[in-house]
Amino acid sequence: MKILAVSDTHGKLNKLREIMPKLKNLDLILHAGDYGSDGRKIEKEFGIPVISVRGNCDGGGRNDFEIVETEFGRIFLTHGHEQGAGYSRDNLVYRALEEGCCAAVYGHTHISENILVPGSSGAGKNTSEFRLINPGSLSLPRDGSGGSYAIIRTSEESLDASIVYYNTVAGKESLKSGVLRNMLNYSDRF
Repeated sequence: MKILAVSDTHGKLNKLREIMPKLKNLDLILHAGDYGSDGRKIEKEFGIPVISVRGNCDGGGRNDFEIVETEFGRIFLTHGHEQGAGYSRDNLVYRALEEGCCAAVYGHTHISENILVPGSSGAGKNTSEFRLINPGSLSLPRDGSGGSYAIIRTSEESLDASIVYYNTVAGKESLKSGVLRNMLNYSDRF
């Protein structure tokens, strides 16, 4: 299964529209909120099934998550604000493990991440690892990049994910701008 994961589009879909023709053989799109309604627009426009959740800008409530079944195992899809993902990922990991998941896709931070959580016991086949995937944001990235998304590939034997940066796909020079602005805007140290 080939899955596109996006988050924090905030109603701005132009970059997504630009990259979609380059993405072939997608089986599913996961939208991790802000704006969850963008998921319906994406599904209608591209004809690919979309599973989306609401984020803090959608007025999302408690337990706003979806479980995505794959041939490898379950994926926990949430925006992450209810689990405090902007401060720590612990609650997100615990909640996903409670649901018997081997991975979690989340957003909220606008910063991409693709890590294996050490010492966890995910519920995927043939593994004791748990994977955290934040596709970042194509529309409003906070990491100095031009935006990002994730590609997740699942099979009976594995779940692999990669972060793809918009600048790389669009053939533009990869510049890390806005780092100082982001430090000032999103840090409590100044």
